[in-house]
Amino acid sequence: MSTTDCTILQLTDTHIVPPGQLLRGVVDSARNLGEVLERIVASGRRVDALLLSGDLTDNGDVRAYRRLRDLVEPAAGSIGAQVIYAMGNHDAREAFRIGLFDQPGDPDAPHDTVHLLRGTRVITLDSTRPRRHDGWLEPEQLAWLRDEVATPAPSGTTVLALHHPPLRSAIAPIDLLRLREADRLAEALAGSDVRMIVCGHSHLTGGGSLAGIPVWVGPALAYRLDTLAPVGRHRGHIGYGFSRIDVVDGTVVATAVEATPTETVYDADESQTLAALREPARQD
Repeated sequence: MSTTDCTILQLTDTHIVPPGQLLRGVVDSARNLGEVLERIVASGRRVDALLLSGDLTDNGDVRAYRRLRDLVEPAAGSIGAQVIYAMGNHDAREAFRIGLFDQPGDPDAPHDTVHLLRGTRVITLDSTRPRRHDGWLEPEQLAWLRDEVATPAPSGTTVLALHHPPLRSAIAPIDLLRLREADRLAEALAGSDVRMIVCGHSHLTGGGSLAGIPVWVGPALAYRLDTLAPVGRHRGHIGYGFSRIDVVDGTVVATAVEATPTETVYDADESQTLAALREPARQD
């Protein structure tokens, strides 16, 4: 039986707005987040961290950051999970630090962090540039990253999180807003113990690789992109989800979790399900 070394739940693109507002006049993004947090707590499962991988608010309003913090941190505390915040292009560095940490900090300094979760290292990189929607990493950030990954994590496994996917896309607006010059990031990670790169930004669920390292683009909690819109159209739909990132026997596995309300098809006892699956298949 495999063992789960670490479980991280990625909540990305929450796009929280101040109280009394709706995102794009349609979406109650705080309700989406609140319902997901209730589901996580009610699951009873061990969660080592909640990773919020950018676009925490829609327009960098301090009130929105505090609203998000008031939702996330009590839920995380009730299950003993760390909270890891990363910046996105809709975030504002100074308001981000004031609203989440009560510390103004340097508005020009990127928010890059390192966390250890049961021996697994999680590094976040701030891939944002003020007043830009595409992504970029400064030379100083890449040098810092090289120094961090020069020493392997205790478990030999590192997860790297940044908002902008270092991937090309067949969807023109998503391709335009990707991380620029991703080859520079690939060079910084060469030979490291980074086993997965986790991103958001695109409001879709997707995957790829960078220099042989899997890249996971997690579904957004605000709304989702229509990935097969008619030619000439770019549109979003109601729908949301999150991701579970599990380190299982040293392998990093990403799984999308649907959160849009739906009808249940079945709800079975897990032990009975496992017992049935272990039985030889019937030949009728």
